Amino acid sequence: MKKTLSRRTRIATGGAVLAAVAAGTFGTVAANASAPQAAQDSAVTAAPAAAAGKRDTTTSTHLTIDAASEAARAALKAAEKEGQRITVAVVDRNGNTILTMRGDGAGPQSYESAEKKAYTAVSWNAPTSELEGRLEKAPNLKDIPGTLFLGGGVPVTAGKAPIAGIGVAGAPSGTLDEKFAQAGAAAID
Repeated sequence: MKKTLSRRTRIATGGAVLAAVAAGTFGTVAANASAPQAAQDSAVTAAPAAAAGKRDTTTSTHLTIDAASEAARAALKAAEKEGQRITVAVVDRNGNTILTMRGDGAGPQSYESAEKKAYTAVSWNAPTSELEGRLEKAPNLKDIPGTLFLGGGVPVTAGKAPIAGIGVAGAPSGTLDEKFAQAGAAAID
């Protein structure tokens, strides 16, 4: 006597069989694919490390996290004394953010603006208020990604070389932002 399976049972059974076959095939292919690689890996020998000479390298100075924190707190404190709500950002020589502190009540736009001002100041090793004037002669400067040519950013230098940037945003003017950024820079030993 022949038993007839329902359509649903036939589909489920067929799907299970296909899944089992696929899993077995995939496992076989994966095992076979890794075998030649293992043989290749054992045949490859590591190249010796290249030694760079003194004239091929450079040393740079970086601001510590403690100094960046001290600068940010000093900028926030200076702003607080004048009743201003700001955000302060400190970036390293390469424009990478070391830290950003958003003061109580600072506007949401101030976070990104502070970072961009800090990046701009360290990139050009000049206060951003000074750089604003350059836009008159070269208006395309404002199109450089990550920059903001508004007062509020100051560079931090070591031996005249920029090592960090401090950016402040949120006060009603770039002049005030820059005043607070300068207070942060002054707090660094």
